[in-house]
Amino acid sequence: MFKVTRKEIEWGGRPLVLESGKIARQADGAIMATYGGTQVLCTAVAAKQPRAGVDFFPLTVNYQEKTFAAGKIPGGFFKREGRPSEKETLTSRLIDRPIRPLFPEGFRNETQIVCTVLAHDMENDPDVVSLIGASAALTISGVPFFGPIGATRVGYKNGEYILNPRQEELEESDLDLVVAGTRDGVLMVESQANELDEEVMLGSVVYAHEQIQPVIDMIIRMAEGCAKDAWDLPAAPEGQDDLLEVLKDRA
Repeated sequence: MFKVTRKEIEWGGRPLVLESGKIARQADGAIMATYGGTQVLCTAVAAKQPRAGVDFFPLTVNYQEKTFAAGKIPGGFFKREGRPSEKETLTSRLIDRPIRPLFPEGFRNETQIVCTVLAHDMENDPDVVSLIGASAALTISGVPFFGPIGATRVGYKNGEYILNPRQEELEESDLDLVVAGTRDGVLMVESQANELDEEVMLGSVVYAHEQIQPVIDMIIRMAEGCAKDAWDLPAAPEGQDDLLEVLKDRA
């Protein structure tokens, strides 16, 4: 009944699993991303027609954590989830930043990416898992997206880089670096460091870009098995060629 596509690799000493075809099948793209004991459902949906009257790309990214993911149920007076926490807001932005530039210019279709944490093992942060899942969901959705991208977190301790450090390792690490990028380059770097020199910082970015390559290959293999037909690319905005000529004449 279900055509389930599943890919798995060993990454940083833990299994990274991407699965599609069983849950959220009405979405354009849906991926269940699992890393260690952390699991995130990532869905991507886009309108078939451009949104009228807008001159920007209407992309919404919503990362949400549920208390049941950590085995807890809200009690007391408030028995429902509250407003998004600071962590949820910042993670939504973390996912948005490397993905937004990879849509074609002139794409005005309203697009929504929702990442819901279903399980958290208290060791592997769901933010990187969500970014990978969102990239995979867009890649298989057919929506025009010039990806895929991969992402990873890098720590540094005793002169060695740590790929996707666990929570207890991160507390003792001199570096907390998140990198996202394509096969050819880095798109986003976000970090905090304990007075590390430039050589170590640059090396951490290069190391992270090398380590995301197996993830990108995995997403490509995933798309080969279950990707939907690609949408037509949007036409170039009217008057853009004329504007380019004007700029050339004046500058």
